[in-house]
Amino acid sequence: MPQPRDHLIFPLDVPNKAEAERYISLLKDEVGLFKVGLELFVAEGPAFLQFLADTARVGYFLDLKFHDIPATIRGAASRMLKGAKLATVHVDQGRKSLQASVEALKNGAKVLGVTVLTHLGPDDLLAMGIAPEYARDPAKLVLLRAKLAHEAGCDGVVCAGTEAQAVKAAFGPDFLVVCPAIRPAWAAVPGDDQSRVTTPYEAIRAGADYIVVGRPIRLAASPAEAARRVAAEIARGLKDLKA
Repeated sequence: MPQPRDHLIFPLDVPNKAEAERYISLLKDEVGLFKVGLELFVAEGPAFLQFLADTARVGYFLDLKFHDIPATIRGAASRMLKGAKLATVHVDQGRKSLQASVEALKNGAKVLGVTVLTHLGPDDLLAMGIAPEYARDPAKLVLLRAKLAHEAGCDGVVCAGTEAQAVKAAFGPDFLVVCPAIRPAWAAVPGDDQSRVTTPYEAIRAGADYIVVGRPIRLAASPAEAARRVAAEIARGLKDLKA
């Protein structure tokens, strides 16, 4: 039976393996998955993924947001995906390329399409040349890109918690929704760069399957206690979602 903590992903946004091991030791019994992004992957390379799978024996989410021609992604995926439970690919690369990329990444991992990065707001999207119809309503753009992801064979998407309910309504309960930019009301994040934020409770109540919580846990005096507080919010969200 899944526990509330199984819905919690902690990003290993640290500069080296030693720091990553410290947080794995602190949190391996408090979170469901550890996320490996560009910072740690560039520092440690594929050998770190081998460490997670074979030595640490923890589940991980490979969040490299693959965005290249399918042949390149296919070659990279064959060397990187050992043990990954989730992997990400950018949706905005054209239908055929996206479908080929998804097929290349499905090597045991569930593939998530990255819709609209959570630090982007309407002004940012307009400046990027996104049509005003979508730039002024990021949720509408998320749904458009979620549709592309769904049609390409993605198992789900990454989006803000503010968009989770709409994605679930459009594509059904089995289409995974993973939400970053999670900010508990009790955890201030200095110099926060996120735009479309929600609390853990709000995201889970909206239907998120997983939430990614980094700095509110990492910067806490006791990361393990902070993770437990997040799990308590998840539990409450799951209960109210079923009510």
